[in-house]
Amino acid sequence: MRKLIEYCLVSADGIVLDDPFPFKDYLDDNYLRDRVGLFEACDAVLFGRTTFERFARLSAARHGRPRYLTRLDAMTKYVFSSKLETVAWNNSTIVRGDVAAEVTRLKHEHDRGDLLLLGHGLLGQTLLDARLLDVIDLTIHPVVLGHGRSFFREGQAAALKLVATRSYSKLVKLTYEPQYP
Repeated sequence: MRKLIEYCLVSADGIVLDDPFPFKDYLDDNYLRDRVGLFEACDAVLFGRTTFERFARLSAARHGRPRYLTRLDAMTKYVFSSKLETVAWNNSTIVRGDVAAEVTRLKHEHDRGDLLLLGHGLLGQTLLDARLLDVIDLTIHPVVLGHGRSFFREGQAAALKLVATRSYSKLVKLTYEPQYP
């Protein structure tokens, strides 16, 4: 069965930015190589609408693009949205209906690479609640924001097992496996 890996950038106080691109000042070559390596280990990416629209705009720019966008362009993209009518980014499919059932179906596809979820909005929260996330990669940036959307919503609880840490020149990546009862 394919794993579902959530990859999220957060501040030191656990805030998920709606626009993570200001975090770019903290990225180094080793971190970017690891990010590309993770993207290459997966063959499909799951998006909520907002994150998809942000990455699609970024991908459309052909000048000064981050290297990982080349890999994202080639990947199959599943966009979970009840609002989008069409998507122009290549290899993209809009998914409607029962999120948990569709992700369960995708996870059970054989002979495929892992699934990657970018960001942690409503889709990430839904998949965590449905016990479908296998790995949560949190890249902690050395910034305290003091306000914003917390990684976990109020009332949401999850036991996490730390399985790996990686430090870079300015960042730390913590890899967890949710411990579902």
